[in-house]
Amino acid sequence: MKIWGKFQPMQKILRLVFAGFFLFATSAWAIDAADSNAVPPPDTTVQSKATDLLMYSLSLVGVQYKYGGKSPETGLDCSGFVSHVFRHVASLALPHNAYAISLVGKKIAPHELRPGDLVFFNTLRKSFSHVGIYLGDNRFVHDASSSTGKVEISDMSDQYWQTRFNGARRLLPSLPISFSAE
Repeated sequence: MKIWGKFQPMQKILRLVFAGFFLFATSAWAIDAADSNAVPPPDTTVQSKATDLLMYSLSLVGVQYKYGGKSPETGLDCSGFVSHVFRHVASLALPHNAYAISLVGKKIAPHELRPGDLVFFNTLRKSFSHVGIYLGDNRFVHDASSSTGKVEISDMSDQYWQTRFNGARRLLPSLPISFSAE
């Protein structure tokens, strides 16, 4: 179902809401860090990169899907989307293949997921055939060829994604932003 065409102004509002959410989460983390039992804050450069990565990935919501696509101007596929975001924000060159990307970085367990981590799925009856960027709160941003044909946000709690989850990797050394209400 193509809904963004009808609700193009809504897309801009969603981006602003997510931006505010990220800023709020970062501020809440800074307040928690003031607690005497808190761990010292991580390198602010890494925190800034993580925030930039998430903000940039969200700015691409609605970009058209194109098999083999590497550019927002001409279209992206899932690995092209992830590669483009990490190259643009973190100057990190990734392969243009979900399986090859799954071999990069540190393997992490689902309970360790932090915003900016990569999540992998078996969508083509082949392990690690789809990749997205974890946003927090069980949501991830990815380029979906079959549902909307555009970069979109999906919920990993949906049965479709739950049954196809293959694993996660962390490419940035530390991602301090958290959306859980701990």
